[in-house]
Amino acid sequence: MAAGELSDAEHRKQLTRAVVASTIGTAIEWYDFFLYSTITGLVFAKLYFPQSEPLTGTLQAFSIYFVGFIARPIGAAIFGHYGDRIGRKATLVATLVLMGVATFAVGLVPTYESIGIWGAVLLTVLRFIQGIGVGGEWGGSILLAMEWAKTDKHRGFITSWPQFGVPVGLFLANLAVLAFSSMSGDAFLDWGWRVPFLLSIVLLGVGLYIRLGILETPTFTRLTNENKIAKAPVAEVIKKHPKEIILSGLARIGQQSTFYIFTAFVFTYGTHLGMPRDELIQAVLVASMFSFFTVPFYGWLSDRWGRKRTYITGLAILAIYVFLYFGLLDTRIPLVVFMVIATSLIPHDMSYAPQGALVAEAFSGRLRYSGASLGYQLASIMAGGPAPLIATALLAKYNSGYPIAVYLAICGVISIIATLFLPDMTNKKLED
Repeated sequence: MAAGELSDAEHRKQLTRAVVASTIGTAIEWYDFFLYSTITGLVFAKLYFPQSEPLTGTLQAFSIYFVGFIARPIGAAIFGHYGDRIGRKATLVATLVLMGVATFAVGLVPTYESIGIWGAVLLTVLRFIQGIGVGGEWGGSILLAMEWAKTDKHRGFITSWPQFGVPVGLFLANLAVLAFSSMSGDAFLDWGWRVPFLLSIVLLGVGLYIRLGILETPTFTRLTNENKIAKAPVAEVIKKHPKEIILSGLARIGQQSTFYIFTAFVFTYGTHLGMPRDELIQAVLVASMFSFFTVPFYGWLSDRWGRKRTYITGLAILAIYVFLYFGLLDTRIPLVVFMVIATSLIPHDMSYAPQGALVAEAFSGRLRYSGASLGYQLASIMAGGPAPLIATALLAKYNSGYPIAVYLAICGVISIIATLFLPDMTNKKLED
């Protein structure tokens, strides 16, 4: 059935289904991606680089972790092409399958003790496949929700729900690690860490069931009916919108670099401070629960206060907050450390929640999947991937969190400047 033939009630029903499918599918994909992030700081250095010094092994483990971020722009180009050529729905099904299978396989990789360096090689290949999948996922999830919206006044709120999938995925990943850490005890390094990866195959089945039951978006359906589908959308968007792609990537580095310090590197830093593994996981778990409320709220706020104003304010607060964050962590007082980690995503989410709408609104409908995906994932190789590596290197050299805070603040300033040059399409009609 064409979207134009739907009644208002049926359209609202399809919008709800699209938002639910985007949110749940995104949560599953980010569960897979964040599970790897959590385990990297806790396990991989010990099992796959046992010959190295602890911090050196951590750097090597985060190097594999970085591979996933290098792959994300590649995934954005591959699936951006198909998302603008064959549709949002089919492309999102493909990214979900790719991500789920790769994550399941991570749980089966033998350690250095069994096959030597080949274990690390296999992890690198699977992490690359993960990156390809998640690189194509984000753009489709945002568009699946946004392009079903019947009014221009709620895009920030509607697109905050696919963004909401990130803290849900973070929560599920840390909950799974915490549960099996408790169940396996001293055997966590032997088998406990593997089970959460193997369980991803169950989540894959759930995600497929939900996504296969939705309709294609009205925007893509209309473009198809009017024969306006781009033949080479990636090449065309790079040619026509290079400024928007680059600015979108730069606008994200302040938020993304900080996020992966708060949710991945924190396990390395917390262990360095002498914090127990399970307490660090519990703190990040609580942080993700706060985001259940702050992400939709800040998305709603961006519809009323303005997308860019909300986004830039969030970046400014975050650039200042990182100094308080590391200062309080360095007190080594268990309750203080727990609280600062648990509340760390509250200031972060003010820039994260409106991000989906801010980036996607910068591109026309026929090139939106490719343009938004490329711009969004460009930050992965500038911020998300390098951030834990840079932070680990700074910690090894200075034995302090202060230089890390300076690095994050510089990223925040760059993002503020880039955002000033992006268009603000809050409550304005978009070009199909």
